[in-house]
Amino acid sequence: MKICPKCQKTYSDDNLNFCLEDGTVLQQMASAAPPPTVAINAPVTQQQPPQQFQQADSPQGGWQQAQQPYSMQPPKKSSKAWIWVLLILGVIVLGCGAGIGGLFYLGYQEQQKELANANSYPTSTTPTPRKSTTTTTTTSPSGRKNVENLDLSLWVRPLSVYGTTKYEGGELIVSSIGANSYYVITGAEDLKSTNADVAITVRNVDSKSARIGYGLIFHSDPDKPLQQDYAFLIDSVKQRYRVAHHVPGDEKDVVKWTKNTAINSGSAANTLEMRDHPDTGKIDLYINGQLVDSIKNEFGYPGGVVGIYAGDAIPVAFKDFEIRTD
Repeated sequence: MKICPKCQKTYSDDNLNFCLEDGTVLQQMASAAPPPTVAINAPVTQQQPPQQFQQADSPQGGWQQAQQPYSMQPPKKSSKAWIWVLLILGVIVLGCGAGIGGLFYLGYQEQQKELANANSYPTSTTPTPRKSTTTTTTTSPSGRKNVENLDLSLWVRPLSVYGTTKYEGGELIVSSIGANSYYVITGAEDLKSTNADVAITVRNVDSKSARIGYGLIFHSDPDKPLQQDYAFLIDSVKQRYRVAHHVPGDEKDVVKWTKNTAINSGSAANTLEMRDHPDTGKIDLYINGQLVDSIKNEFGYPGGVVGIYAGDAIPVAFKDFEIRTD
């Protein structure tokens, strides 16, 4: 026999645990004791419901008792939606990046492996010439006379997941695959930019504005591209230039985007030139024959080589690649 401590209603079904009138937990009645006497009009004293006890893992180790009141309602399942929200936000933040360098890290490791294996010229049973005959008939404004004209038809690379190359109309046309990435090809170890003048003519084929830019690589580690070098880049549509250097897994600004009217706008050709002066540790940078900036050589690889850089998935045409030495 069971009794409701609240309304004093009794039940003969011992399997029943709750009062059908008010839901109060039923109590077992003593078999020999008569039901309690309740005074007329006297308030019925409400008994506290029994309490359950659970074992909980203590922060200090071991076990302790945690008191928890009994509830007829099933416990609510804790929502884990906040975990998904945090994960989604994290992906968005990573996708946006924290500057230009953060946009490109994803493809760096594989691209470095590819370029490390592909930075030399193609080989065959007959060695491919790496440059044209050296002449001494042209004197540069810096006084360097030995001119090496690089054959850019030899710079066409096999199909890559990072960029495309083709040679047509006397120009090497290079494009990165992704709009937020760049594609770099460096020369063989004898194409040194140290203690030399290096010039190349670039053209924005589709006259599209660039966020990253395109242009000349110099002082690059010939064995490990994108590890230690400089990039002299322009955006002809907005008539601006910038200078960057690479460290493993990142690209850092040396000179931020700077407007300069020396840059021919749109799809017009622009000649980029660097003149290295190891005696002073300075590098002078020219656009179409005009000095636009000078930087201190702090990040170049000793004995570094030349290369080309195409970004923003913009087709860029390169020609007239020259190295002048004393």
